Amino acid sequence: MADKRDYYEVLGLDKSADEATIKKAYRQLAKKYHPDMNPGDAEAEKNFKEVNEAYAVLSDPEKKSRYDQFGHAGVDGQGGFEGGFGGFGGFDASDIFGDIFGSFFGGGSGASHSARRNGPMRGGDILQRVTISFEEAAFGCKKEISYGRVEKCPECEGSGAKKGTTVDTCTTCHGTGTVRVQQRTMLGMMQTTRACEDCGGTGKKIKEPCTYCKGKGYVKNTKKLEVTIPAGIDDGQKVAIRSQGDSGRNGGSAGDLIIAVSVRPHPIFERDGYNIYCEVPITYAEAALGAQIEIPTLEGKETYNIPEGTQHGTQFTLRGRGIPYVNSKSRGDLIFAVAIETPRGLTEEQKNLLRKFADSLGEKNNTKKSGFIKKLFNK
Repeated sequence: MADKRDYYEVLGLDKSADEATIKKAYRQLAKKYHPDMNPGDAEAEKNFKEVNEAYAVLSDPEKKSRYDQFGHAGVDGQGGFEGGFGGFGGFDASDIFGDIFGSFFGGGSGASHSARRNGPMRGGDILQRVTISFEEAAFGCKKEISYGRVEKCPECEGSGAKKGTTVDTCTTCHGTGTVRVQQRTMLGMMQTTRACEDCGGTGKKIKEPCTYCKGKGYVKNTKKLEVTIPAGIDDGQKVAIRSQGDSGRNGGSAGDLIIAVSVRPHPIFERDGYNIYCEVPITYAEAALGAQIEIPTLEGKETYNIPEGTQHGTQFTLRGRGIPYVNSKSRGDLIFAVAIETPRGLTEEQKNLLRKFADSLGEKNNTKKSGFIKKLFNK
């Protein structure tokens, strides 16, 4: 995830781009980087695949919605380009041949890697875990978090050189970041390209390193940020905070801050999608006679009239009292099941009263029991 560029950045668009604009940008870039227009160009090949992957997500309304909300985490594995350059699908055959023979035929992967190293690089995404309550997940909340973030050095502004000094071009590789060497192999003399050891492949030499970042150009700082957790989020889901990850290099965009949400269990409610469930105990008399009982909801207690003759396990539904849908005014339902409590520790007088009551009913209210016995003995 950390190596992926933002899909809008890949297509040169902002987040407000409509479907027609996305399609137009894709067509222009696909034509520009198409393998038929750039035979043997590994960088164009990489860009062509990257453009196709970005378009596969942004042209699909459902994938685009998830990407806009959760970033790459929301569409992981769903935007890949499967066409390849030779009908291989799933992987690109030219990558394999390029890695083996690219530098032998005069170009290759070393130069391509150098271009990527010295070109704009997107910053890494940062994963931060946040634990919230059941109610906070239902209605949303704000949380202040503290995390480590790689940022451009404030002293040298990312150059790595001491303030007031300059960065020189490497004299060994002449700024390319790569050098070519010849090796004798079983196939004869082969020319290969590798990263310049004198400059570490950067193409630059620093005579006086910055004392603040020790010549790295970047430092890790602790950042505090108030993040908004949307209403309706569920346990295990993620929220992407754009451009709050590690700083990019060489003019690349910053990565994202990915908030992984953990929701603490509720003592009464259980969640299934956007509906919530609970069990409400009632007395034998309330079940038989009907009653007005108190029901727990996410907003507090609420009265509910249950009818007489209510059976154990009967479910009742309060519409629109469940979990709010993410980015919507609609809500799921609250569904509660009644659990009839059988009285215990009865006095002898109470037992006699119950016996008289049972005798007075006869089989009138025992149809389920009578039917069960008849089925059991086929009578």
